[in-house]
Amino acid sequence: MHSAHLEPTMAAARDFIARGITGPLVMLNLIRLREVADYSAHPQLAPAQPISGRAAYERYIAHTLPLLRASGGEILYLGAGGPWLIGPPEERWDIAMLIRQASVHSFLAFADDPAIHAGLGHRSAAAEDTRLLPLADWPMPAHVPAGREP
Repeated sequence: MHSAHLEPTMAAARDFIARGITGPLVMLNLIRLREVADYSAHPQLAPAQPISGRAAYERYIAHTLPLLRASGGEILYLGAGGPWLIGPPEERWDIAMLIRQASVHSFLAFADDPAIHAGLGHRSAAAEDTRLLPLADWPMPAHVPAGREP
């Protein structure tokens, strides 16, 4: 069993900035949820009765979405995961999400907003493991005719 990845390391943050992504970027989020949310690290956010990891993540989205939109970001896609079509059968991701941000700067400002931090406990309670992959635009090769994307 591997260790969980819930926050970026300093080295990963440095490498992200060093990529020099210009213009909009899309963040691919993969989230593995806990069966029951664990609010032990954030008891001030805990509901009166235990809730599922999914319910806790929905609280995180509800808290964060207005702040994301105010920063110029948007959720492009939010979907339920399932078994891999291509991938290791022992690995599962319950949620896949694509978030568009206007720039690296707007993403960093959003992530550093104190209002975001007030609701991060819902994310921590919900998530057993996560992945976050920043994606930069890759222009379509000139030799691919319009409407015939690979």
